[in-house]
Amino acid sequence: MKLSGTATIGHPVRDVYAALTDPAILVRTLPGCQRLELVGPDRYAATMVAGVGAITGLFEGQVRLTDQSAPDSFTLHASGAGSPGTVDAVAHVRLVASPGGGTEVHYAADATVGGMIGGVGQRMLAGVARRTAGEFFAAVDRELAAAAAGRAEPSASAVSPEAAASTDSAAAPGLAPLPVTPAGSAGESGSAAVPSGAAVTATAEPGAQAEPTAAPAGASGRAVWTRPAAAPDPARQRIRELLIATAFGAGIALLGVLIGALVAGW
Repeated sequence: MKLSGTATIGHPVRDVYAALTDPAILVRTLPGCQRLELVGPDRYAATMVAGVGAITGLFEGQVRLTDQSAPDSFTLHASGAGSPGTVDAVAHVRLVASPGGGTEVHYAADATVGGMIGGVGQRMLAGVARRTAGEFFAAVDRELAAAAAGRAEPSASAVSPEAAASTDSAAAPGLAPLPVTPAGSAGESGSAAVPSGAAVTATAEPGAQAEPTAAPAGASGRAVWTRPAAAPDPARQRIRELLIATAFGAGIALLGVLIGALVAGW
């Protein structure tokens, strides 16, 4: 089965390329992906739930990246086997800057499908594959948008001591501003003296970025990325509670009818 198409993601090419090759993002955005484990350079053991209609099940396989030419193109190889059948696919991905400032992702895939899932018509398989690809690229777009929004948030701690002192003196004319001790004047380390018994809180420098968190290691000691648990839907949770309450009430009513019938029979 051959499949090709184009998706538009509203972010720069370099950001999109980094997202499409980042296992931490792939495990959150690729539909059905449950787990990725690093087994070699750009090679991952994958656990996925996939299928067509009622023919759905768990697949175990491998994903690897080759022919990487950042940030323009790469090739994705995926293979897996499970109760629904087998899948072996190769996808060539090419990224091009779009006129609007985003990125056009061009992909061309060739897949071989066997087993029960292979008995489904090719038209249906192609439709499901296109829908899955659309969901994946839309999820990547949302991930990048959330990351950009987080970087754009102003930092309340980015006010310099000199600006704070001048603001205080302007707000209270009768008070002299406290002197600001420059870094380095209280010893070579640049730290001021702290009274004995006072609590000390470590703060990050304004504008400093947090260190990236490494993926947790699995039992084999290799890096493992897992899909976060889905947040509960309040509406669906409420419907479930109503159904349980209705079933419980119906059971109580039926029990009352049975008891009444027994009493009447006696």
